[in-house]
Amino acid sequence: MSWALRFFAFSGMMTSMNAPDRRCLRADMLAARDRLNPASRAEKSRRIAALLTEHPTALAAAHVFVYVHFRSEVETLPLIEHFLAAGKTVSVPLTLRKEGRLLAVRITDPASQLRPGCFGILEPDKEQRAINPAEIDLALIPGSVFDRRGGRLGYGGGFYDRFLSQNAPQALRAALAYAMQLVEQVPLEAHDQLMDILVTEEQLYDCRRNRDAQDSNIQR
Repeated sequence: MSWALRFFAFSGMMTSMNAPDRRCLRADMLAARDRLNPASRAEKSRRIAALLTEHPTALAAAHVFVYVHFRSEVETLPLIEHFLAAGKTVSVPLTLRKEGRLLAVRITDPASQLRPGCFGILEPDKEQRAINPAEIDLALIPGSVFDRRGGRLGYGGGFYDRFLSQNAPQALRAALAYAMQLVEQVPLEAHDQLMDILVTEEQLYDCRRNRDAQDSNIQR
């Protein structure tokens, strides 16, 4: 059996885990993440940012889509400032909750353009113009649970999965996570989008081979 077939056979078996099991895994991981003290989160986030910004994909990207961190997520406001200072186009998510989707909105001054929005997350004003997500080169994605193959479990709403698959399939996906969020294998479902790169405070994992196999399988 080829490597790609083995990967998808294993991923298929993982879908046997039911929704309550996935919810428990997500809840347990988020509770553990919330227990990290603020100083530790800040230091880990700094190390994650250093690994990401030195990577060729980040250096080459002209347009970066960046989630705005909330609660105990890997902190991204310093990354937004870094990319703006480097002359890159930066967009952030605006959540359309009733429609179940995200818009990408360009920002140039996060201090004045972001304020609490959906779920209390900092977002741009609805009056700001959304950009064409087909312009995004690199998308920084949050989540609850990850694995080293690029598997990701989000927060249950599917907003980022839909955005990546329907609106910005060309974007290289970089997940930011603390090493404690990694498991051996994320229980994937059909809609779950694989990441291209996973960055923790300890290491950057290149997962593009796995995503290429997933995309090839879907296209057949």
